[in-house]
Amino acid sequence: MHVLKPVGVLALASLLSLSAAAQTKLLRFPDIHGDKVVFTYGGDLWTASASGGAATRLTAYPGVEVFAKFSPDGQWIAFTGQCDGDEQVYVMPASGGVPKQLTFYPAHGPLTPRWGYDNQVYGWTNDGKRILFRSMRDSWENPVTHLYTVSMDGGPAEQLPMPESGAGAYAPDGARMVYAPTARDFRAEKRYGGGEADQLYIFDLQSHAAKLITDNPRASRDPMWIGDKIYFDSDRDGHFNLYDYDVKTAKTTQLTFSKQWDLRWPGTDRDHRIVYELNGELQIFDTKTGKSAAISINVPDDGQTWRPQRISAAGQVEDAGLSPKGERVLFAARGDIFTAPVEHGPTRNLTDTAGAHEKHPAWSPDGSRIAYVSDKTGEEEIWVVAQDGSAPAEQLTTGGKAFRYHPEWSADGKWIAFGDKDGVLWALSVADKKLNQIVHSTHGAITSYEWSAKGAFLAFDMNNSDGFGSVYIWNAADGQTHKVTDENFDSGVPAWDPDGNYLFFESVHEFAPVVSQAEFNYATDRG
Repeated sequence: MHVLKPVGVLALASLLSLSAAAQTKLLRFPDIHGDKVVFTYGGDLWTASASGGAATRLTAYPGVEVFAKFSPDGQWIAFTGQCDGDEQVYVMPASGGVPKQLTFYPAHGPLTPRWGYDNQVYGWTNDGKRILFRSMRDSWENPVTHLYTVSMDGGPAEQLPMPESGAGAYAPDGARMVYAPTARDFRAEKRYGGGEADQLYIFDLQSHAAKLITDNPRASRDPMWIGDKIYFDSDRDGHFNLYDYDVKTAKTTQLTFSKQWDLRWPGTDRDHRIVYELNGELQIFDTKTGKSAAISINVPDDGQTWRPQRISAAGQVEDAGLSPKGERVLFAARGDIFTAPVEHGPTRNLTDTAGAHEKHPAWSPDGSRIAYVSDKTGEEEIWVVAQDGSAPAEQLTTGGKAFRYHPEWSADGKWIAFGDKDGVLWALSVADKKLNQIVHSTHGAITSYEWSAKGAFLAFDMNNSDGFGSVYIWNAADGQTHKVTDENFDSGVPAWDPDGNYLFFESVHEFAPVVSQAEFNYATDRG
């Protein structure tokens, strides 16, 4: 007798098993102690073995819990949390339990992403009795912050003596600290080398003497003091990598050499291991061997977010416009392109692509097609689709590099104009998909352009070298471009009259200067 094996069921079970064991991404703000790592995932705190494997959830509150730090003995975890709504410092057993709130001064926030979090935990004092954190409580504006400590048993916070502080860590002797006077960890600028870049100092807590230890104009962040060396991350080579500074010899050495991803948010066991985030995963650097090892962590998922869901797009509508005859409304929402009737008829999702972002829809003059921008191929390109969804969408451009802006149809439907992030203004011939470069601005992207109602004339504005904008007209018939405004005045936002005979634009022509109150000079603030 032959036994039929359920091959399909076995294959599915195998697939699910592989999926369940896969590395989870977006693991952030890690710390390490003994055989455990703690990190944030999905706004909650999780722990896992330092050798990898399945993670265990520690928190599940409505707000976020971030910047978890093990106590020196590994028995406690301090963190910044929104467990009770406000952003405060909490402590809880490392094995899990009810968090205890330690700070109560009202936090600044919620803050925009560039400012990060208030009451940000950085670690512990060496004796494990107090928690080190950065707060805005005594600040007159967001970027001015100070370091404080608070007892794990509760009580008032005590400010450390630095006049202004970002990140900080105690020396093994407890008499000194390494700290950054500024807090720019959440700023989006890459390879920033200006005067606000994080620099590191050694600060004597008794004499209040400070010594600069970083020797590069780019940022040096997240200091950690282990033995006679201070470890930190910096993007001085183009990407954030790990470095050490030898306190005895004053020599700085690069330790990791990532050329693709930034090394972020390192935490240490204060002995010889540093855990950090790289490409959304965790790696552990051993200061004794000088080598990093990736750890594969799986965060269990209850599957709720995998199920198909109906989500209202009503509050996320953008780029709305009417059809040529005013019968339907065109708009983008949640990465798809929709049309809806003004009075009667069905609503249509013309793209319905869960894995792509569609935006900037524009109706063709004859009402038959809709042009839009999509990153379906991995880069933003111009696509067109039948307005009734009767045919598949067609890709018109290739070779895009990141952002492309607002396709605009010519009145005869033969051309589509669009700009890109590199400052190039393009005219796309719809019939043969040929791209014509109209102009390349070296002083910013071109985002304001409009076709005339009669004839294929494209008006646009472009910045000059002095920062003023000028209005230009491109003639599709001969490919010639002409400047039509005086470059001594700042002009832009061109718009044609309905007949295409006149071009309107905004321009600053009257300056109405006033004498400055602070110094004897003129200010033209009423242009």
